Amino acid sequence: MGSGTEATRGGWSRRRFVGALAGAAAVVAVPAPAAPPEGARPAPRPAPGSPTKSPADPRPLYLGTYTSVDGGGTGIGLATYAPDSGRITGTGTIAGVADPSYLAVHPDGRTLYAVNERTDGGVTAVRLADRKILGSRSTGGAGPCHLSVHPSGRWLLSANYTSGSVAVHPIDATGALGERTDLVTHSSPAPGPGQQGPHAHQFITSPDGGHVLAVDLGTDTVYSYRLDLATGRLTEAAQAHTRPGAGPRHLTFHPGGRYAYLANEVDDTIAVCGYDPAGGRLSIGAPQSTGSRSGTTNYPAQILVTADGAYAYLANRGDNTLARYAVEADGARLRLLDTVPVDGDFPRQIAFSPDGRLLFAADQRSGTVSVFTLDPQGGELRLAGEPFASPVAVCALPL
Repeated sequence: MGSGTEATRGGWSRRRFVGALAGAAAVVAVPAPAAPPEGARPAPRPAPGSPTKSPADPRPLYLGTYTSVDGGGTGIGLATYAPDSGRITGTGTIAGVADPSYLAVHPDGRTLYAVNERTDGGVTAVRLADRKILGSRSTGGAGPCHLSVHPSGRWLLSANYTSGSVAVHPIDATGALGERTDLVTHSSPAPGPGQQGPHAHQFITSPDGGHVLAVDLGTDTVYSYRLDLATGRLTEAAQAHTRPGAGPRHLTFHPGGRYAYLANEVDDTIAVCGYDPAGGRLSIGAPQSTGSRSGTTNYPAQILVTADGAYAYLANRGDNTLARYAVEADGARLRLLDTVPVDGDFPRQIAFSPDGRLLFAADQRSGTVSVFTLDPQGGELRLAGEPFASPVAVCALPL
């Protein structure tokens, strides 16, 4: 989540260390999408024989953290939230998962996946029915910080920040992970200004499913790959380059599939991108304002787009706001409308509830999760009560 040197104290990446700065006073230390799938996700299917739930019943919320820092968590946090009010209630922890800083759920809703953001990086699968850990696999790199599940449900995609590589793992019928089928390190182009090497920050699938895209902060590049659905192997199809030193972090597609929005962490900008599904090529537009205040050191983190494609939201770490944009011209244009205080410190990740009525923000330095209600007409955000305390909150995944 940061720019600059690859490692600092104790083997921490600069991305992780940035989040820890100024957090010590709060006894917390120590970023993406799309939530694994980007924007609002379909509700998971209930397990066979499970009772039918009312729309008003509490829904599950899973919380990512760091387990290896002072004040951190002890595993994946468990909570529920009220779909109408957004009120969060803690219910426990899935222990035994190391540094689960980013979470994603399988399309069938039965299995949860977490990165293990460590020098010897890994990914872990958890069966949600009984919260049984199904095992972990090596990502082949250091500091994995993002993962997503391919829409087919057969492949897990992960990004190793510190070593600048992306990995693919097969998913079997039980949701468990097999041995890695591919690992690609971003060796070209050369690192951008102030960077010591590649830093893969996100790995997602395009809306049409034809390509998988890796956002690399260190090389100022978004890489497009074809994923062989039979073998799990990657073939590079295209590269898109930001201006030098932009430090791209997170990409989110418009529902129409022809445009996407890119958050540039290092130079504090966002950009509208055109997307060609046939070749997987992204065309990155001019940098735009994140709405951060003048004189504020700000690291934009993650963008969400509403399911109807009308509004986009950007998490601003440092400015500690959520910027609201009107999406115009069928996705080709963003217009900044306003910013709203997040009521927390360093909003690292944001996610919609499956019905799109709530927005959750994981506030890393304050160790809280803020919840906002979303006005369906104008897209305005309104804080829903007091933030929920969660140790080193770096990911909130509502289901």
